[in-house]
Amino acid sequence: MIAYVVLLISFPVQMTTWMPPKALMTQPVGLLDAISAVFTGLTVDGFSVNQLRIAIDGSTMATPLDTIKTSLLAGKTVSEAVELPVFGSFAGLGWGWVNVAFLAGGLAMLKMRVIQWHIPVSMLATLLLFSLVGYAISPDGVASPLMQLFSGATMLGAFFIATDPVSASTTPKGRLVFGAMIGALVYLIRSLGGFPDGVAFAVLIANMCVPLIDHFTNQLFMATRRKANDPRDEKKWCHSGTGGIAFNRSGCHY
Repeated sequence: MIAYVVLLISFPVQMTTWMPPKALMTQPVGLLDAISAVFTGLTVDGFSVNQLRIAIDGSTMATPLDTIKTSLLAGKTVSEAVELPVFGSFAGLGWGWVNVAFLAGGLAMLKMRVIQWHIPVSMLATLLLFSLVGYAISPDGVASPLMQLFSGATMLGAFFIATDPVSASTTPKGRLVFGAMIGALVYLIRSLGGFPDGVAFAVLIANMCVPLIDHFTNQLFMATRRKANDPRDEKKWCHSGTGGIAFNRSGCHY
């Protein structure tokens, strides 16, 4: 993740420029073309990689979030930006279905108990909440909630990156705070920052806060456990036949 962020900062254009979807390609690319372009910089027919990145409308292909940010900087509204060919029915053309696939894979991992629900649910819920509030305040100034959830690396980050057990929070409440922090940072970076997608930056910033999150949530967790197991709990009475027996959390006794 650190290496990706370093590359993203060092080479922002190269890291955010993509091949157009098949429906928008000016030149079809096959397997031999791809191999030739990787090793020689040209396809079999002599087209360069930069030429392949040009969509049918003459624009260089970028991510949908990058297209929205560029359009806003050019003085356009979000409603005008989403009319461009790069956008599909509910998110970017192709990007929406990629996120749906990541969502399906994440739900499968939850069902198999490979990951726990706290971080992805907290992250997506916070991102949805922030995007709903932002979209209600300025619908022509920020991307829609559906675009926020199904564009960029949202689902990949929620289920496959943020849930890394080595760098994520370790307590149940800490995971909720950790995920909520990532969701809030993703929205703030996308809306106010200079980069179109903020998942990588948000995860790294939240990772740096994990020791602090665990410190406070672990204290709270241990205090709750100690209170629950306190042998000095107030005794209660349970009745059996003609007599009564006192009991506490450790069990009934005469």
